[in-house]
Amino acid sequence: MASPELQALVAMLRSSPVVASGSLEDGRKGLDAMSAMFPPPADVRFEAGVASGVVIERAIPPGADPERTLLYLHGGGYVMGSLTSHRQLAASVARAAGITTVSVAYRLAPEHPFPAAIEDATAVYRWLLAQGSQPGRIAILGDSAGGGLTVATLLALKAAGVPLPGAAVCLSPWVDLECTGASMASRAAVDPMLSRGMLLGMAAAYLAGADPKSPLASPLHGDLAGLPPLLIQVGTAETLHDDAVRLHARALAAAVDVTLEPWEDMIHVWHAFPMLPEAQRAVARIGEFVRAHLGVRAG
Repeated sequence: MASPELQALVAMLRSSPVVASGSLEDGRKGLDAMSAMFPPPADVRFEAGVASGVVIERAIPPGADPERTLLYLHGGGYVMGSLTSHRQLAASVARAAGITTVSVAYRLAPEHPFPAAIEDATAVYRWLLAQGSQPGRIAILGDSAGGGLTVATLLALKAAGVPLPGAAVCLSPWVDLECTGASMASRAAVDPMLSRGMLLGMAAAYLAGADPKSPLASPLHGDLAGLPPLLIQVGTAETLHDDAVRLHARALAAAVDVTLEPWEDMIHVWHAFPMLPEAQRAVARIGEFVRAHLGVRAG
């Protein structure tokens, strides 16, 4: 049963949507402004940087294992989201995993359409390797569009012959830009955040005429064989629920070590709302997964 905190949050989101019907710029500002309601953990230190021309931000928790890294790809439908909007989530996951998170400020559409986001994500991953990071000691994590970008990044790296990371995590991933999952309709009445129409508009801005079935745009259509262990978390009250279910099925068919965790009554990327007890448990679970697969040393 949903916690009282979740029930209150859903009521708030229905009365004041995070992404309103205004301009894209208003949506970007609104998403960043919402982050002020949820500051990051006070004991996490942040460092700004640039990696191969891409702006990044490190979130460094106390006692972080210096030899392991979590590459974080934020959500926002490829058209919004930033280091600011997702700083709390990136920092919370860093603490849970006991390692530094490197968040990527990848270029956004429509100014920079597909495949700009993939180019930036892969550039930062290659930069980590060039800095001496071992691939098996890196994990990639993304939420929403960032979850799809996580899988697309893995596919792009595999195609280029670049050693893959030790693990990956997808939170409420968007992996089908045609939005054909049955939950687009079956969960429409219970999802307070995303609709099929909204997602299709974001997809059009990102694709700019590219084929939505391209595996790097919609990694549901990609060859997932050889990908690293994968954790997928999704709420049952999401229009994107079936993206996660179908990604899990495709990964299983490709013999990937994949775990699907459907969280009852959870909304899209509930992890980003730290007052939710369900968010705290989900983030702790992510930390356990990353620690186990990267061999993180206790701080």
